[in-house]
Amino acid sequence: MQLKKIKAQMSLATCALLQVAAPVVQAVEADWDIETSALYYSESDGRVSAFEPAIYAGKDLEEGGRLNLRLVIDVLTGASPNAAHASTVAQTFTTPSGNNTYTVQPGETPLDDTFHDTRVSFGADWSLELDRMSRLTLGTNVSKEYDYLALGLSVAYAHDLNDRNTTLTASFGFNNDTIEPEGDIPTALQAMVTQGSSAANRQGASDDKTIGDVLFGITQVINRNTIMQLNYSFGQTDGYQNDPFKIVSVIDPATGLPATTGFFDTANTGNRAYLYESRPDSRNRNNIYFKTVHHLQEDIINFSYRYYWDDWDINSHTLDLKYRYQMKASYLQPHIRYYKQDAAEFYVHNLSLGSDVNATTGAVSRQYASSDSRLADSETVTVGLKYGLPLSNNSEFSVRGEFVRLTIDDGSVPDNERTPDLDAVMLQFSYALIW
Repeated sequence: MQLKKIKAQMSLATCALLQVAAPVVQAVEADWDIETSALYYSESDGRVSAFEPAIYAGKDLEEGGRLNLRLVIDVLTGASPNAAHASTVAQTFTTPSGNNTYTVQPGETPLDDTFHDTRVSFGADWSLELDRMSRLTLGTNVSKEYDYLALGLSVAYAHDLNDRNTTLTASFGFNNDTIEPEGDIPTALQAMVTQGSSAANRQGASDDKTIGDVLFGITQVINRNTIMQLNYSFGQTDGYQNDPFKIVSVIDPATGLPATTGFFDTANTGNRAYLYESRPDSRNRNNIYFKTVHHLQEDIINFSYRYYWDDWDINSHTLDLKYRYQMKASYLQPHIRYYKQDAAEFYVHNLSLGSDVNATTGAVSRQYASSDSRLADSETVTVGLKYGLPLSNNSEFSVRGEFVRLTIDDGSVPDNERTPDLDAVMLQFSYALIW
């Protein structure tokens, strides 16, 4: 389940934006162009680490067709935030399986150190020429984790105009995802219970959701050195969208600590002062994406901007800039990315006993609530550098390193409950060749 944020969900940007995400080396007809890579990702404070080997292969077919294949494996370990916040007292949580507990010391961000996951993803795209100016691309994707299965299909149509200087694109993608989390599906806004008592707050072994996306785009050659692209996409997700591993703290306003009385008197009721999150079961998403690539005498500037909004009240801006500096026999490519996001309308730092949660019955006065930091007001800055070295006319080696800083704006909450900044590093090695 955690890996669903990493995968592209058969993003239409993949099937319609830049299908040219192939190795720098140029393939000759009937040869395979292959790229292999290994990515290492690590978060600060002993949080999530990931290792991702991948292989991509493409081959030009007869009559203008092309086949692209990809295989990606993600292995994640470390400690994952459960979305509760630090407190001045020790906090004890029940694991997702319901069979064990873990305790977080005062002042520490609650992390579940039992987190681990592995994903295997395979995808294929087949492009064919309908006529001299039109192309159709059919795609499929299968992704499997220990608790998550995603199946996707996509179709994209591209038509060239204006002596092939203009390309119009329309595409559609559909995913069907099924989740079977360890310990079954927790009932939204029900209390976490003590070890061995979780059957009372579960609603079933599995649930699913469907994801549909449409994209319309135009790519324009401005001159021999500049190309621009503009896309609009709309997506709709229906079904189960909670993260079954995320919870919301219930705070006693009199003490500022997790509730311990009435319904949350754990020793007598078995209920802990944490509720499983609740999100809407539908989501409409919009994207406007602009990209331009400009070739100087030798160097290349690559800039993109994306504006995103949805009916969860999340709005975001993403600016991305790469500058490829060509050296005599190799190149350097600095990279900077800035991302700014507004909080979802149902994001809360915690719920208050009495006003939000009935102290006697545990009933919640709101329909949706989540304190998952991925839905919070946040900023992310990424800086990196890539070095590429052609080894021959048919192969290239590259290495990329990046540093990421994520800052969460918790608003007016006590300093000792704030979500700490997150730092992460990425290192990727790639090798591309024609075979």
